[in-house]
Amino acid sequence: MEWNFLTVEQLAAALRTGEVTSAELTDEAIARIERDDDAINAICVPDFDRARAAARGADQARARGADRPLLGIPVTVKESYDIAGLPTTWGIPQHRDYVPSEDAVQVSRLKAAGAVVLGKTNVPLGLQDIQSFNEIYGTTNNPWDHRRTSGGSSGGSAAALASGFGALSIGSDLAGSLRTPAHFCGIYAHKPTLGLAATRGMVPPPGPALPVEHDLAVVGPMARTARDLTLLLDVMAGPDPLTSGAAYHLTLPPARHEQLRDFRVLVLDDHPVIPTGSAVRAGVNRVADALADGGARVERHSPLLPGLTEAAMLYRQLLFSGSAAHFPVEEYEQMRTRVAALSADDESLDAAILRGMVVSHRDWLEANTRRELHRHGWRRFFAEFDAVVCPITPTPAFPHDHDPDPRERRIDIDGTEYPYFDQLVWAGLPTMPGLPATAVPAGRSPEGLPVGVQLVGPMFEDRTPLRLAELLAQKIGGFQAPE
Repeated sequence: MEWNFLTVEQLAAALRTGEVTSAELTDEAIARIERDDDAINAICVPDFDRARAAARGADQARARGADRPLLGIPVTVKESYDIAGLPTTWGIPQHRDYVPSEDAVQVSRLKAAGAVVLGKTNVPLGLQDIQSFNEIYGTTNNPWDHRRTSGGSSGGSAAALASGFGALSIGSDLAGSLRTPAHFCGIYAHKPTLGLAATRGMVPPPGPALPVEHDLAVVGPMARTARDLTLLLDVMAGPDPLTSGAAYHLTLPPARHEQLRDFRVLVLDDHPVIPTGSAVRAGVNRVADALADGGARVERHSPLLPGLTEAAMLYRQLLFSGSAAHFPVEEYEQMRTRVAALSADDESLDAAILRGMVVSHRDWLEANTRRELHRHGWRRFFAEFDAVVCPITPTPAFPHDHDPDPRERRIDIDGTEYPYFDQLVWAGLPTMPGLPATAVPAGRSPEGLPVGVQLVGPMFEDRTPLRLAELLAQKIGGFQAPE
């Protein structure tokens, strides 16, 4: 049997009955990587010897009667997570030799759940791109079209899953870094509620791996089904044991509904800042039609929706406020000079980026207050709705573009070019207020590329969009392996 594309549920059942061993699953996954990954370049740091040893240990544990959530399941891990004995570089050349001495908290949770770690997956330089390429490990290609990007920054993980290199992966998301690769590669991913999953050990090298709470950034699961996403989220979720985990345990509320007909959903396919391409719009409408056909209440407009334009500007300001913290003084002063030259009425996204990079603490606090107002608006919204369906980016996967100055790059939307980073506005819709969002496959473009959408849910009600994703798969299908 071909095991590499089965779900975790199917693999776990086969392991329990003795139909297959973890050693066999691991050997088959490694063989597939060695056969196919030269063309994809998803696995940048293989760890096959330790994976085989872990698989043998899982089989021995099962023979003794053990049964953990991921016991014996082959998985991959985004390169940016610390794994003891393996390099953590974030694609930054000067840190190519940095090797941490302990595992990130999420890697520890994977191993405690019994997972077999095959290796690490590729990322962009500093995790700061919508593509995955760097000087150390090269370029990760989209399994559907090698001329196109797999997305970023969890692009290696998405490409690995789409290629059958392991059953699960863990990534991170600050600007769509879980959802965009999922959308581009035709898999599932979940951006958890801000603060739901501990992030210690997912830190730029050389560390230190402190139990800090990041603004906007989260870690989360990637899989080939919504049910597997939920299983992995249950492994990942919970506070850091070094801080608040010493005082409380997490209990996520159940999904609001179990049947499609009970969901109340707002569907968005237009953004005031950037147009939505026809292929992505078709994917959104395909999901909307499936919801309506299943009896869900589907709306296209609501006065309760917080303002999208202000949200996009606020997201840009918060996103880039931390990016210049470690810039050289000379470069930082140059940015301050450029900001001073901006017109007071310049409300472009590029202006928001510059202002965010040099924002004062006083102005950041004011921006944070406006974010809290948006969060309050979302609480009112989710009293009337259960989820929002909307794009992740305006287009399917785009051709590789390695222009060293991202400001010179452009994104082509149905024949018209737009600034490269303007495509982040949809990713920012749930990120800015810290809402959970599940990326789900929604068909393919006329060129045969995967198209995904995101299901945005209420804060800390992560099971609601995950359950909706599971129900949608029954109507429109889910993951398909690349042809």
